[in-house]
Amino acid sequence: MYDERLATFSRERLDGRPMPDDLRALLVAQWQGRTDFAHLLDLDFLEAGEVHPLLDTSYLSATELADPEMQAVNAGAAEMAKYVKLVAKGGKGWIGYWLHPDEPEGRAWHLIELDTEFTFWGLAGRTLTEGAAAAQASRQDEPGERFVFTQLAAELAELGLPLSTQDYDALDDAEYTVDPQELMEELIEAEREKLGLR
Repeated sequence: MYDERLATFSRERLDGRPMPDDLRALLVAQWQGRTDFAHLLDLDFLEAGEVHPLLDTSYLSATELADPEMQAVNAGAAEMAKYVKLVAKGGKGWIGYWLHPDEPEGRAWHLIELDTEFTFWGLAGRTLTEGAAAAQASRQDEPGERFVFTQLAAELAELGLPLSTQDYDALDDAEYTVDPQELMEELIEAEREKLGLR
């Protein structure tokens, strides 16, 4: 029933890659009007045709768009959008996957969060659901975050979306091979150099 819509989402947000099972379940739930997952995880999935946040320049004035420094930032951000596959609004801004080609194959996709200041944040977990649940739990003071995560994991399992662990401290928290923030700075600096701003 949602196959074409899922295929469109994959093309727009994941460059046509196969969609993780939990993302598929969360999308279908949102399209069915179910609010249970959205309430627990604070996620609102991007709609078809919605501009990738790293490519959105609609908030900039004509003067800002003409500024060479801003052009370098926008060009660097556009390069970053090739690797930062944002799928939902939530957390500090947006949440998705870090799919840089130098990341190891054969492991779960790294999770990433982008805030409104274009700062990247890593998320613990092997799936988007785990990452969003961990982000929700981390808003609590210690040791409350562990309790909240365990509670969220149990509620998600009851809804048919079990996590790989109910233990907050056992979440996959592997480091990025390529640091997104450092790469963003390098790409902007390369664009500045192209524009003769160095």
